[in-house]
Amino acid sequence: MQRVSRRDVLRQAVALTATFVAVPSILRAAQAPAIRFGMVTYQWGRDWDLPTLLKNCQATGILGVELRTTHKHGVEPTLSAAERAEVKARFADSPVKLVSIGSAEDFHSPDPAAVKRSIEKTREFLKLSADVGSSGVKVRPNDLPRGVEPQKTIEQIGKALNECGAYAADLGQQVRLEVHGGCSKPSVIKQIMDVATNPAVAVCWNSNNSDQEAPGLEANFMMLRPRMGLTSHVRQLDTPGYAWADLIRLFVKTNYQGWLLLEAGGKDPEDRVAAMIRQRELFEQLMAKAMA
Repeated sequence: MQRVSRRDVLRQAVALTATFVAVPSILRAAQAPAIRFGMVTYQWGRDWDLPTLLKNCQATGILGVELRTTHKHGVEPTLSAAERAEVKARFADSPVKLVSIGSAEDFHSPDPAAVKRSIEKTREFLKLSADVGSSGVKVRPNDLPRGVEPQKTIEQIGKALNECGAYAADLGQQVRLEVHGGCSKPSVIKQIMDVATNPAVAVCWNSNNSDQEAPGLEANFMMLRPRMGLTSHVRQLDTPGYAWADLIRLFVKTNYQGWLLLEAGGKDPEDRVAAMIRQRELFEQLMAKAMA
């Protein structure tokens, strides 16, 4: 057995401390030990019940999942306490980790009552997430409505996220703002996060084509990187037109510790399980290249 010197131990401890000091404590608590590859049930897993989803994820080596609301898995805020305990037990008995709950809640509406309902619904999803053993809930900005000053909507979204974040922190959860929809430009998300200062609120990178617009992928990534949480979304890693190798390199370069979740879209493959294996293999190849 190779001996580890005291100097090596101290060097590793210093490096680990330096990494953690820069990350808010609410995010540190939820972090995974490395970059891992998982999936969102949208769209390849949308019609799988929970046992089928767990079986297929295990068979493909994709061992983390975000359960998007309205899908056949049925993990919704309407579950009873006993049903939530059963979901938690199913994941505990499986190598697949429940990483996140994918809500469709957003906070951009000009109607204050609609925003209030979304905040309340997000709280329900956060409680569900805590009860079933997940670590956070995905939400969306989701638009800049016409006829409303953009800065007003940005402030509104940020304040709503702070309100959700305060509730999430009490549960040990993250609120994960997906870079999505009419707010998908990283510069807009940055403005929202400048308002949403609660440390339990994080960015969920979403791999949109707008990421590559001026000032470019790296600059846009680094703009949001300080607030990125435990989950980020990617499309199929052989989708043309996106610099996947550069993106994975940026995650590695910045010591991201969390999950890259496949959010597959488009026409279903003939064999979804085989397609999932192929995506995991592509991820592993890109990781190996980035770490070389």
